[in-house]
Amino acid sequence: MAGTPRFLTLPDVAEVLNTSAAQVYALVRRGDLPAIKIGGRGQWRVEAEQLEAYIARMYDEARTYVSQHPFAEAATDEADEFK
Repeated sequence: MAGTPRFLTLPDVAEVLNTSAAQVYALVRRGDLPAIKIGGRGQWRVEAEQLEAYIARMYDEARTYVSQHPFAEAATDEADEFK
């Protein structure tokens, strides 16, 4: 994320992830996405490095899920080839 500020607001993170700020807030509150509260009003900020680490974890989780849950249609297509 070249040129990105060190800390992002929740709406900024939502834009990167193409989701809502409410969803990002839920990720932060569950502890899935590390963030800090700053200022008198306690505004949340996510460090760009933490966002990149979160994205990498999600890719790892997706790879694990896909390897453990093969696409059923692919198995059916292979079986059809041997008929």
